[in-house]
Amino acid sequence: MNQQIEQQIQQWFSHFHANPEISWNEIKTTAKIATILDRLGVTYRTFSDVTGLVAEIGSGTEVIAVRADIDALWQEVDGVFQANHSCGHDANISMVLGALLYLQGYSLHKRIRFIFQPAEEKGNGSIAMMERGVVDDVTYLFGIHLRPIEELPFGKVTPSIHHGAGVFCEGKIVGGDAHGARPHQGKNAIDLLVAIHQFIKSIYESPFEPYSVKLTNMHAGGESLNIIPGTATFAIDVRAQSNEVLTRLQEKVSGGLAHLGALYDVEISWKWNDYTPAAEVSANAANLADAAIREVLGDEHTAPAVITSGSDDFHFYTIKHPSIKATMLGVGANLEPGLHHPKMSFDRDALGVGARVLAATVLRAATHETRGLQ
Repeated sequence: MNQQIEQQIQQWFSHFHANPEISWNEIKTTAKIATILDRLGVTYRTFSDVTGLVAEIGSGTEVIAVRADIDALWQEVDGVFQANHSCGHDANISMVLGALLYLQGYSLHKRIRFIFQPAEEKGNGSIAMMERGVVDDVTYLFGIHLRPIEELPFGKVTPSIHHGAGVFCEGKIVGGDAHGARPHQGKNAIDLLVAIHQFIKSIYESPFEPYSVKLTNMHAGGESLNIIPGTATFAIDVRAQSNEVLTRLQEKVSGGLAHLGALYDVEISWKWNDYTPAAEVSANAANLADAAIREVLGDEHTAPAVITSGSDDFHFYTIKHPSIKATMLGVGANLEPGLHHPKMSFDRDALGVGARVLAATVLRAATHETRGLQ
């Protein structure tokens, strides 16, 4: 039985991997998941205005939820920009569907809800799901994600991923163009870009708190090389391991930009986009996952919590609904060279491991059983 399910998981993965779709455009992905659920006899609901869907099995009043993100990245692969599942969401879909398949073999006296969420890469897909009430009655919430090899090797599974917080600043400088021979007649936007770069390198927080602030985008000037550009755009990536530090970094960046605009007598405007909170991990949920991993795989395959500077909008669910007990499991897969690398690859046998451990975790939350998943 386990072998048949694992073969099915591999087939699902092959399909999703070959048919990536970017955030908010996961139309065929949503339709494929719906087709799979139809064949499994699982009830679900879709939405008229966003992609993604929500399915349920079991019965009862208490709801335990599992979330899979379904979107792909838009990136350059071999010189061509295209949708690409380099973050492993194709794996997440397949592992969650595999867990559902395992769970169908049990008598469940609690409802198990499967949230196939769009637009994680935009950082706001979870918000859209919450606006549609998908976690209003949820007590436990579990997620799952492959981890790069430097965090977890194949065969190891962690009960909790402690993601950091992240946010992007997009800004515009409006000075004044000038002839290259008459710089005094304009306001050089490049001077200000350099000043911004130097400024953010002087932002400090405690060295015991992981954080980073860096320019990730600068555009100024055109084809005419004798024009000093007065207008420029820029972007700043801000990250921290805690939500409190991220807030302080945002305040420092905003204050510095305002000061530089006044100092150079140039208009600077900016906005903050795609905020993703740091993880708020429930000890109860993580303990259930830890016990499930140990029972299914053994103590030697159970890894401690993973702390990573990456971010995930999964954590909006608990930020907005503090009563939900949540954790995201991390699955070692010998994943290289890294998440979001266009040539990312991993050991696909990890998919079956993830599906079994996730199913066992949900069973522990629902029945305290894991029989048949070893």
